[in-house]
This record gives sequence, structure tokens and C-alpha cells, in this order.
Amino acid sequence: MSEEIAKKTAATAALYFNGVEGEKPYELWKSFDRGLARDLSLFITGQMYAREVLPHPTRQLVAIATLTALEKSEELELHLKAALNVGCKPRELAEAIFQTAVYAGVPAMNQGLKVLRAVLQQADLWPIP
Repeated sequence: MSEEIAKKTAATAALYFNGVEGEKPYELWKSFDRGLARDLSLFITGQMYAREVLPHPTRQLVAIATLTALEKSEELELHLKAALNVGCKPRELAEAIFQTAVYAGVPAMNQGLKVLRAVLQQADLWPIP
């Protein structure tokens, strides 16, 4: 492992998940296999999320649209919080979710909006002005 990737992993994890409550995927992975958890974290957070091709807010909007379309509510909640941490606005998050209706259907969009509403309520950002 390079020291540079380890630093990127720590910096990106702090940027995305600082203050996010609840079990994070890394903690779950680590409870089963410490070495594999480290390797996954270094790749996902230190290499994929840390890439500079897309700005962090755009990267999170892509994750939110994808997770909404796949109806992965727990992971969606985590990335909605990360998106707020990197500067996405509540209305931008809602728009990314609304866009999924065209490709994933209204039920997936509705589920995503419910998750977003709960996240915004928890962050005292509801209702959206």
C-alpha cells in the first residue's frame, strides 16, 4: 500500500463521512475481515472516490441517482449525507432523484424521495425552501 493512497483514503473518508452516524460499510467489512476491509477501503475511498475527474458533489449525485435506481435505501442514505457534506444542496439531491423516474420508474423515485426527506428532517433541512 502506498502512503499516498492511505492519505487519500483518510482524507476522502473524512470529507464524505465526517459526522455521519450509524454503521459505515468499512465497519461492517472490518467485523468480518480486517485485511479485506482495508483493501476495499483503499480502493473504493482512496482510489475511486478520490479521483479528480469529477468534482465530489457531481460524484455524489451520480451515486445518489444510481442507488435510487437500484432501490438501495441504506446506502442511499449514507451517500445523501455524504452529498450534503461535500456541498450538494437539498434541491439538487431531490432533482437527481426525480431524474431517476425516467429510467428506473416512479416507485424507485418515490422510495428515494422518502429516504431524502428523512435525511433532510434529521439534518433540520426540511422542508426544502
